[in-house]
Amino acid sequence: MSGTLYPLASLSQMEKTPSREDGIPEDLEEDLRAYGCKLIHQAGILLNQKQVAVAAAQILFQRFWYVTSMKQFGVGDIGMGALYLASKLEECSLRMRDLINVYDLLLQRARHTLDMNANKEFKYAPMSYFGTIFYDLKDALVVAEMQILKRLGFNVHVVLPYGTLVNYLRVLGLTSREDACSRSWGYLNDA
Repeated sequence: MSGTLYPLASLSQMEKTPSREDGIPEDLEEDLRAYGCKLIHQAGILLNQKQVAVAAAQILFQRFWYVTSMKQFGVGDIGMGALYLASKLEECSLRMRDLINVYDLLLQRARHTLDMNANKEFKYAPMSYFGTIFYDLKDALVVAEMQILKRLGFNVHVVLPYGTLVNYLRVLGLTSREDACSRSWGYLNDA
């Protein structure tokens, strides 16, 4: 992730992330990364976003944390910024207001689940478009998108592995073998 155009993190980058060097435990960092990807995935589903954009957003989200500490930015904000940026890159645009509303819903639901009154049914309380919460989230989204671009040096090219997998299966003559196809697809999704 340094100045080179090679988009894969090296072993040393994975072992010495900026967050760990700032004192964030490895297991907490991994949990926060997983939670951020989960938020991106859930938001993508609720927004009927294409899977390519969601996968690209998760890749940008992960790349960002190899160059920036989690002490500097929130996981929710960067996830929202990554999904917004990826939707532009993959040409499946979405409205900023829709993305903010969906993230507000997801974060309210997460707070409700963690709350002591989790036995009560969750009821979403929509925010006012003219209130400070909406404008704070809008500002956070714009800042997150700018920071992702800046810290990744505008190197936001994402190559998803699914097309390569299909090509390999065709070359090897394995497209008719359902077990090989589903197992290899599973490896990609679990990686």
